[in-house]
Amino acid sequence: MKLETLAVHAGRRKDSSTGAVAQSPILSTTFERDGDGGYPHGNVYTRALNPGRTGLEKLLTALENGAATAAFGSGSAASLAVFQALNPGDHVIAPDDVYHGTRTQLRELLARWGVEYSLIDLTDLDAVRAAVTPKTRLIWIETPSNPLLKVADIEALAAICRQAGAVCAVDSTFATPVLQQPLALGADLVMHSTTKYLGGHSDILSGAIITRSEDAFFQRIRDYQIMGGPVPAPFDCWLLQRSIATLPLRIKAQSANAQAVAEFLAGHPQVSAVHYPGLASHPGHALARRQMSGFGAMLSFQVHGGNDAAARTAARVALFTRATSLGGVESLIEHRASVEGPFSTTPKNLLRVSVGLEHPDDLIADLQQALAAD
Repeated sequence: MKLETLAVHAGRRKDSSTGAVAQSPILSTTFERDGDGGYPHGNVYTRALNPGRTGLEKLLTALENGAATAAFGSGSAASLAVFQALNPGDHVIAPDDVYHGTRTQLRELLARWGVEYSLIDLTDLDAVRAAVTPKTRLIWIETPSNPLLKVADIEALAAICRQAGAVCAVDSTFATPVLQQPLALGADLVMHSTTKYLGGHSDILSGAIITRSEDAFFQRIRDYQIMGGPVPAPFDCWLLQRSIATLPLRIKAQSANAQAVAEFLAGHPQVSAVHYPGLASHPGHALARRQMSGFGAMLSFQVHGGNDAAARTAARVALFTRATSLGGVESLIEHRASVEGPFSTTPKNLLRVSVGLEHPDDLIADLQQALAAD
């Protein structure tokens, strides 16, 4: 089946008792045993298994054409599940512009566990090869990256992983399964902050890891999910599965809007740089065309005048909302460096934009007036 069909049908259960078309969340934390002590429906306790989470995991597995999925209560919980599956002394390679929350996990948590890491420009394959050590057990790819929208070659990096005996994991949050299929390109794991585009309405906190094979490494992730308990609530699983039904349509519309906004910004005299892989001027444009079916709805841009000019631009928008996060139906704008704090490597004059479902002419008009005052 095509992805649009899977988004509507995969993982959904039929309610034979009522004939209801729309499934309902199962909020129970515990499930009844039968007379001989067994569990006739396979459900014992919601931390270990919940019918709604099972359906969601089947849906995500189908969308990524994987073998299994572990759902989590946040994107950060999902990425940490991968990192905790490593051993003390293992080495991780991650992007030099990796999402600051992931960077914080590596710096503050993994270092205390004895896991080493290197931050490398993943668009430079020679630099990645040079960074591989006998201890390298994981290459963490983020493509497109957050917030510079760099595009990394998943297929080439997966080959480096195989040669090094390392796991290849891809944070594909910006692209979603609609635009990018990392497992088909050789990755071992795909991570999504499903809070973002898969949820799509800024009202769900959740994450997921999808695996190409149910191997020993993924079993460690599954054990952490069940024994550690960082699972999504049943109601959030229900909301997420409901939202994913419209994911393909939302992503295509938002991507078209983002292309229009990026082209406008690229021609504005107050803008010094636009980071969007859909622009022919983007260094990763050709690679994005090859490994993605669209360019996504995230972009960032830099303004002349430094930090203060960027802050003033963000302060003047009327239609965009100044807020963290991304992927919702509403357009957001954010001065990333001020959010990321003292360890930020993001340019001070950069604004990150999550393009929503508003009419692109209205979004462009809002940015036009916000930039014009300088």
